[in-house]
Amino acid sequence: MYYAFPLLAVIFWAGNTVVNKLTVGVIYPAEIGFYRWLFAAVLLTPVLLRPTLRSWPVIKANAGKIFVLGVLGMAIYQSLAYFAAPKTTATNMGIVLALMPVMSLVLAIAALGHRLTVGAVVGSIVSFLGVLIVITSGNLTSLTQQGINGGDAMMLVAVAAYAIYSTLLKKWQIPLPAMELLYVQVLVAVVVLFPLFAVSPQAGLNSDNLPLVLFACGFASIGAPLAWMTGIKHLGPSRTSVFFNLVPILTAVIASVMLSEALGLYHLVGGGLTLLGVLMSEWWTRPFRTKTRAQVSS
Repeated sequence: MYYAFPLLAVIFWAGNTVVNKLTVGVIYPAEIGFYRWLFAAVLLTPVLLRPTLRSWPVIKANAGKIFVLGVLGMAIYQSLAYFAAPKTTATNMGIVLALMPVMSLVLAIAALGHRLTVGAVVGSIVSFLGVLIVITSGNLTSLTQQGINGGDAMMLVAVAAYAIYSTLLKKWQIPLPAMELLYVQVLVAVVVLFPLFAVSPQAGLNSDNLPLVLFACGFASIGAPLAWMTGIKHLGPSRTSVFFNLVPILTAVIASVMLSEALGLYHLVGGGLTLLGVLMSEWWTRPFRTKTRAQVSS
């Protein structure tokens, strides 16, 4: 039964990737990026304001870290996808997102002292090759001629921001309950994104875009993190993280149904390589270098 929680989370995230594409032409990126967190803050405040205020000494002592986490994980990662959506497809966005576990693993090795494994090295190379095949539509030589599509480049930056966020979250271990930590990061996102929202063009909330904002707020901003944290609590982080590999597959399926996006051979090859690389990095755990007999004896 507990496997339903991470599965639900990745369904919400995959659906939100398609929602990112549906926002094009009905609401400006800066608008939905701000409104989703504003609405999330409004929904969470009645439940979390009082316990969060009781935790004020901890929040004050870690204010700088919380601000960095809110900027990276909420403001940059979540909002860049809306700016990327007009320039790429939802399927491409989902496949680029599949790089996140590998990026997080590489950063964990570099910053947290995790053991370097053969799977991490080989898997990173294979996954990155897969993403390159997707963002170049199967023509790797186009990188030297045209560069990377702007939307795909934004998604790469977004994924890198979230990988850094995940690493810092583990490294800092801020002593707050998960929901309170999520809540204060949501408040950071509201404050940070407001200036961009204020100076950007606005379509205003209407019957066309309000359902998209509400989905992003309720399902992607609150429902998915809650389901994911519940999965980690009952299944552990390793078994839960495997479910993230379903995001590009579910995104491609939903996009083909809702957006009529056609899947090309390069999507299948690139997406398959990306997932293969992620699985290799998670399951091929032999150390990259073993100690020599002389090192052991010394």
